[in-house]
Formats: sequence, C-alpha cells, structure tokens
Amino acid sequence: MIYDSVITDQPHPVAHLPRLHCAVFPVPDAPTRRGGGVAFNDSLFPSLPWNGFTLAWFTGDTEPQLGVFNDRELTSGIGVSLVVAIAVTIASLVLATTNAFLFERFDFRFKGFCYVLLLLPLVIPGVILGVSILLMSSTIANGIEDTIGWDIEWMRPGLVLVVLGQFAFITTICTLVIAARLRKFDISLEEAALNLGATKAEAVFTITLPFLRPALIGAAIIAFLMSFENFNTTLMLVGSDAPLTIAMFDRLREGSTPVINAVSLLLMVASGLLAMASIWFSSKSSQVE
Repeated sequence: MIYDSVITDQPHPVAHLPRLHCAVFPVPDAPTRRGGGVAFNDSLFPSLPWNGFTLAWFTGDTEPQLGVFNDRELTSGIGVSLVVAIAVTIASLVLATTNAFLFERFDFRFKGFCYVLLLLPLVIPGVILGVSILLMSSTIANGIEDTIGWDIEWMRPGLVLVVLGQFAFITTICTLVIAARLRKFDISLEEAALNLGATKAEAVFTITLPFLRPALIGAAIIAFLMSFENFNTTLMLVGSDAPLTIAMFDRLREGSTPVINAVSLLLMVASGLLAMASIWFSSKSSQVE
C-alpha cells in the first residue's frame, strides 16, 4: 500500500509533454516568424530595428523599394518555377500511379531489387543527384555531337534537365503515397465490375482511380511543393532561365532587401494553404468512406 501511494503520487512523465511542446515548438519557428515580420519593415535592410509598417516590399513600383509583384526578375522566376512544378507534378503522378500498380498488383523476378532502385533517389543527396544527371547528359550530348555533329540542346543545362532531375526523386515519393492507398483497395470490387461486363480499363478508371483520388491529390500537392521549392538539384542543372529559388539565391549573394522576405512569406502562406487543402480533402474523403 505504501509503495502504491508513492507511485501514484508521482506525476507521470508524459504529463509534462504538452507544456514541454508549447515551450520548445516556438524555438525552431522563430526565424520563420521573424523573417515574415521583416517583410513589412520600412527599411532597406532585411533586419531589425523596426522602422515602421509598409507594404512597399510587396507592391512598391520604384527603386529602392521595388516590390515583389513589380520585380521582373522575381516574377520571371516564379513563372519558371510554376512551369517546372506543373511539368514535374504531371509526369510524377503518371509514372507513380503505374509504379504503384506494378508493385502492388504484380509479382515478377527481381521485384525486391527494383523496389530498392525505386527508393534509391531518396537517399542520394540532391547535389549528387544533380551532378550525376548533368555529367551523364553532357557526356551523351558531347558524344552525339562528336559522332554525328548534332547538338542536342535539351541535354545541356536548362529547364528540361531541371524537370528530369526533380522528377527522378519526386516520383519515388508520389509512388509511396499512391501505393499506400492502393494497398487498402478491395480487389473484389474490380472483379465484380469485370463480372458485370466491364473491361479491365473501365474497371480501373471507374472504380480504382476514384478510390485513389485522395492519394493522387495529396501526391500532386507534395510533388508541386517539393518541385517549386527545390534548390540543391536545381542549382546543378539550371541554365539561363532561373527558377525562383535560384533567383533568390543570386539576389542574396549580391546583398538583398526585404523583398526576399516578402517572397518567402508568400511562399509560406501558399504552402500552408495547399497543405490545409490536402488535409481537408483527405478528411472529407475519409468521412465519405
């Protein structure tokens, strides 16, 4: 009894976790909040002290307070990043969906080895992946040019290689997301459709793909965000058309104004909205099921 009373009087270690989380969570988030606040600072330097509230770093149209919406270099970078992200998202979803069906529905020789190859881009650093793709494409392009005299420009540094470099590892992530959803699918639903006269393609497009819709949307959002914000691989493969992350990096090397903070704040808000949309859609789909 004495032992039991001593034990029950002691607070459970887990009881302190909520307070510990509230105390620790703001620490890694502090630089982000500070950077977002500096975007509204009426100063030519992205740092404190606070000199007053302004929206010039978003809407300003004259130097030195040229806003992000009127900065042609940054807006061009946003456009390039959107083109690359859309291309990577579409290509990744198509291949990831076929990968998911391949690994979840079929058994074949060396399946485990192929699955390891599928996961390999996730453990390769982005810089190494970019350099490897650049060396391989340049070697092939130089060989073709030396042999038959054809100069294949898309195999040189540029947007095509940027798309291929990002596609190489983003497809793996999309595959894991879609395969996890496909693993829960009841194959008897497809068999019932086949018994009712549907073809295999009709059964997949009318039953299986609608079931995969939450995973497809989630994978698309992940692919878009990872592509839009990628830096390491993109830096190794970029040409004259610089995506936003590269344009921001070049601006920082030269010494920047709070316009970079304004761009970062817009990216954080957009990423948060997309993440919330993904969570909302997933929860809604779960309720329907």
